[in-house]
Amino acid sequence: MTSSPANPVIAFRRVIKRFPGVVALSDVSLDILPGELHAIVGENGAGKSTLMKCLAGAIADYQGELLVRGQPVRFRGATDSQRAGIGMIHQELNLVEELSAAANVFLGREKLGRFGLLDDRAMEQAAGELLRQLQCGVAPRQRVGRLRVGDQQLVEIAKALSLAADVLIMDEPTSALSEAEAARLFRVIERLRGQGVTILYISHKMDEIFRLADRITVLRDGQLVRTIARAETTPREITHLMVGRQIEDTDLRQPRTPGDVVLQVRGLSLPWPGHAWQWRLHGIGFTLRRGEILGLAGLMGAGRTELLECLFGASPQAPQGEILLEGRPAMFRHPAQAMRAGIALVTEDRKRLGIFANLDVGRNISMCRLDEVSRFGWLSVRREQAMARQAAQRLGVKTPELTAPVTSLSGGNQQKAIVGRWLLTRPKVLLLDDPTRGVDVGAKADLYGIMDRLCRDGLGIILTSSELPELLTLCDRILVLCEGRATGELRRAEATEQRIMELATQRLPRT
Repeated sequence: MTSSPANPVIAFRRVIKRFPGVVALSDVSLDILPGELHAIVGENGAGKSTLMKCLAGAIADYQGELLVRGQPVRFRGATDSQRAGIGMIHQELNLVEELSAAANVFLGREKLGRFGLLDDRAMEQAAGELLRQLQCGVAPRQRVGRLRVGDQQLVEIAKALSLAADVLIMDEPTSALSEAEAARLFRVIERLRGQGVTILYISHKMDEIFRLADRITVLRDGQLVRTIARAETTPREITHLMVGRQIEDTDLRQPRTPGDVVLQVRGLSLPWPGHAWQWRLHGIGFTLRRGEILGLAGLMGAGRTELLECLFGASPQAPQGEILLEGRPAMFRHPAQAMRAGIALVTEDRKRLGIFANLDVGRNISMCRLDEVSRFGWLSVRREQAMARQAAQRLGVKTPELTAPVTSLSGGNQQKAIVGRWLLTRPKVLLLDDPTRGVDVGAKADLYGIMDRLCRDGLGIILTSSELPELLTLCDRILVLCEGRATGELRRAEATEQRIMELATQRLPRT
């Protein structure tokens, strides 16, 4: 049956979903028209992902009704949803790290050959073609656990494309992608739309929304606020509808006055065993002063995360060169050493490396400072909760209670909890690896203000970001990397997106 505008391809009718202490969705009714790209926006915790999980079969115990092509359905799992022609790209990666890229793409839908045996060759060929469509350099046989987050995201996208679904849910699909990778994804989206695929698109990035969407639905605190045609609104109006208040641009124009040098790096190199290039990082040097933000810019694979891992003692191989913290050698071999010395790292991959998924919100915040609330080996739960509560309030973590599972929080609130954890360690240097990935505009503005205040209190910050405007807004200086080498350093007054991209693509000769 072919849908028409009078017969929406997807219809939510008075959908309600409650979690312990939280109403995630409250009486949401929404029509999705066939062939449109429908953007779903809202702050973290607004209910966007919850609504999409109802459609994708990840959540079945909700109240209300879901209609697909006019027929009432109640999906009991992802397989049911996929059989109905619905695929989903999850914000939180849903991959098996021990398996290859190809095995992940066809997980649960494996291709079989003669005698019912797995046809690895057919799966690798098909996965390779999907990855080539995304212009992704990942080999189909490569183990997913060895890939960086951006490449894992592309594997997740290839997995969804392999379903050949006619309704595709994209939950923050560009959150881990570079600008070039995102541009390639946009071309794939245009091709899918040309084939009549209906796309439900969740994103916090207004430029993406206003580039791609036909209509925009705003959710706030689990309720539907408004659905409006893209041509009839503006980014400022959508932002206001999302948060229920006007968010003024964070004013970071007041110049900061950096203090003395807190961190110095000289000739830092990181071996790359078995690779033709030999080095993931080579000959990098820079300084960081108290009270300033140093940005790290570069395309995917430039070495931004690897550089932060070296500083935090978390690199898989021992780096070479010299790292000085307050003038003393600081070539750490374990993160615990770095933490004790006064270096903190908020990782790029929140799900795998940031949160303790089996612990509650309060313990996730207090984890690194249990020594301060213990005496003679006994933990004071009262003091721990008071410490965690103060940090949560400082960062604006939205949680019904500190004993709630951290996994019940939205991605943005999980990120705030992680930042709060590290601030409790009173660091001298804070390393932030793409900290606003998947964070809504309100939380992002909060984090910008927090970074600025921390700097003015004398903290030195090193920041990576997949969004160049973010670096230009926040950073006093920007160090640009290309293929593991520093190609230039720009002061705030001279930095532009064009100049950064020129340096990010400036390959230096290898020796």
